Amino acid sequence: MSKQPRLVSTICEFREAIGLARREGKRIGLVPTMGALHEGHLSLVGAARAECGFCAVTIYVNPSQFGPRDDYARYPRSLEADLEALARGKADLVFAPGDGEVYPPGYSTWVEPPAVAAPLEGRHRPGHFRGVTTIVLKLLNMAGADAAYFGQKDYQQALVIRRMVEDLNVPIAIRVLPTVREADGLAMSSRNRYLTAAERQQAVILWQSLCLARDLVARGERRAAAVVERVQSLILSVRPARIDYVALVHPETLEPVGEIRQPSLATLAVVIGRTRLIDNVLLEPPAHPS
Repeated sequence: MSKQPRLVSTICEFREAIGLARREGKRIGLVPTMGALHEGHLSLVGAARAECGFCAVTIYVNPSQFGPRDDYARYPRSLEADLEALARGKADLVFAPGDGEVYPPGYSTWVEPPAVAAPLEGRHRPGHFRGVTTIVLKLLNMAGADAAYFGQKDYQQALVIRRMVEDLNVPIAIRVLPTVREADGLAMSSRNRYLTAAERQQAVILWQSLCLARDLVARGERRAAAVVERVQSLILSVRPARIDYVALVHPETLEPVGEIRQPSLATLAVVIGRTRLIDNVLLEPPAHPS
């Protein structure tokens, strides 16, 4: 049986453990999570260990990034199972604070997110990225890590964090790793466990629709509106699927693109049953379309 990582719940303990690792000559890799861990998270843990030598994982369901219509109350919390998974992944340290440790009485400071937070998720989840940037900056300050690791599935979140770090001169490298998928292509997500068996089968339409977008561009389609229309039609062929958005955007600014002449991001948010799922793929138009 793999040895479980050390579990701490206070900022003081967290900093002391990281300080000890530094004194041993190790670099620190940080993997911020909200728990309910899956293989996607463990891929980040593996990268942090390989690149830094010491991996600290945070597990905290951050209330400030959930809106009134979001799923904070039912968001899965499974600390014991998470610790077992992190033992297999060979994480070194887990920081799982309570709300009072993160937001003590009288807390009133918030981080205004950068401009790339405004469209897409920002439009559909007002206030979400204010909560994300605030908690991530707090965790980066608590850890003082050399690098922090995020997944491409949450593309806009990773971009928002990278811009925040650049704008505020935070001395840390932001590493974004490829999305880890199930065998049928569905992006791994903690929210997948909300899906019924039937909804789980339906949810693969997200990946199928992104593959359709990629194939259309590879075959020479350059009109973003045409790609979006085809993708939406495919998604809506599944019932009961509801589209929040399907968009083709510039991968750095998230501004909509009209003609797909350069690498672009196809991104979408779809509700299957009661579960809202997001996914994306980078589109690379061939230099000489056939």
